[in-house]
Order: sequence, then C-alpha cells, then structure tokens
Amino acid sequence: MCSLGIQFCEMGFQNSRTQLNTVCGLRKPMCRSRVLSSEAIQAVQSLKLAATSPHKLEEMLKNKLSRLLKADVLDTLTELQRQNQLHLALKVFDFVRNEEWYIPDLSMFNSMIMMLGKNKFIEMAEQLLVHMMKEGLQPDSRTYTELIGVYFRVDLVEKAMEMYELMKISGFSPDKLTMSILIRNLEKAEEKNLVIRVKKECADYIDYPEKFLKEIESTNFKRRSLDLV
Repeated sequence: MCSLGIQFCEMGFQNSRTQLNTVCGLRKPMCRSRVLSSEAIQAVQSLKLAATSPHKLEEMLKNKLSRLLKADVLDTLTELQRQNQLHLALKVFDFVRNEEWYIPDLSMFNSMIMMLGKNKFIEMAEQLLVHMMKEGLQPDSRTYTELIGVYFRVDLVEKAMEMYELMKISGFSPDKLTMSILIRNLEKAEEKNLVIRVKKECADYIDYPEKFLKEIESTNFKRRSLDLV
C-alpha cells in the first residue's frame, strides 16, 4: 500500500419477530435475509435516543446491547448502516469487535468502508483498511471496489485508478459493478483517455463486453436526460 502514497494513521477504531426486513442486494451493507427481531428494533431506537448524550450512549452499549444475542447485535449494526446512522454504526462496530464471540469478518469491514465513503470520511475508510489487515483479513474484490468508490466520491481520480491497478495486481478481476463505477465516474470527471482505456479492458474481465458497454451508455444517457428536465 505504501507505493500508492496513501498515509494511514490510527484514529479512534477500537478493537417475537416483526416484519421489518433488512435490505439485501448489490453493495448493500451486511446483507442478511432474516427479519429484525423486536429486540434489535428496540436497540436501534434506544441508541438513536441516546445519541445526543455520550454517557447515555455508553450505558446503552454496556447494559443493553451486551445482553442481546449475537444475531441481534449484528442486525442492529446492519439497520444502523441502512439508516446511515454513521456515528452509532461506528460505536456498535467497535462494540462488536470487542465481544468475546467476535471473529474478524471481511463483509462487516467492507460494509463499514462503504458507509464511511458514502459520508466522505475518506481517511477513516483508509484507516479501517489498516485495522482490517491487522486483524488478519485481506482485501477482496469488494474491498477494492468500495475503496474505488470512496475516492471517486471526493474526486480523487488518481487514487481511484491506483486502487483499480492494485486490485488487478492482487489477482482480483474487476466485475460489472467495478467497471460501471469506473466508467461512470471517469466520464463525469471528463477523463476521456482513462474512459477509453477502461472500456477496452472490459473485454478482459466482462462477458459480452459490447452488450455491457451499451447498457452503461444507455443508463448514462437516461441519467443525463433526467438532469436536463
């Protein structure tokens, strides 16, 4: 990672059912198929109520969250991510990582990296990558894709491309999501040469690249048309 010129530093990362479903799908945080339990729903609501008081929040984590089942704690984190409650999600994320039952989970780290990127906390997303690797986890294709998206959110095109190159060097093949993020954001940044290059590389990684590129162009055209309305 040093060759990328990325400087990481340590910042604050510590080691009856209802019909409210967590959302699953492409790039959704910590996809879980089960519905939230009433305990998890109550935990989310209580955390949000306690959010304005650091003391109450710590008491909530210590006294209530610690009594929940593992599955309910993870569902609480998932729901906070879905609601984009970043501060609370980070608190619960740290809480999970300090529980006795915790086993390093790449999907959980990827979801938090995505959430930090969504909120443009770029340095914290980078730091989380460092913590992830300290726990013995190695980036996978989703990790690289999320980081590419993180950099594009703040117009760091060069770093996004460096992460793309690192992804390939590490042996991971970019998928349709990765290439879509690259092409759309490079076009937005008017990086014409990079757009041409990435489109050419679609042939190396994507089945039926011509069809894929037509779909991308069609989607982009629709978005541009809507912007003009």
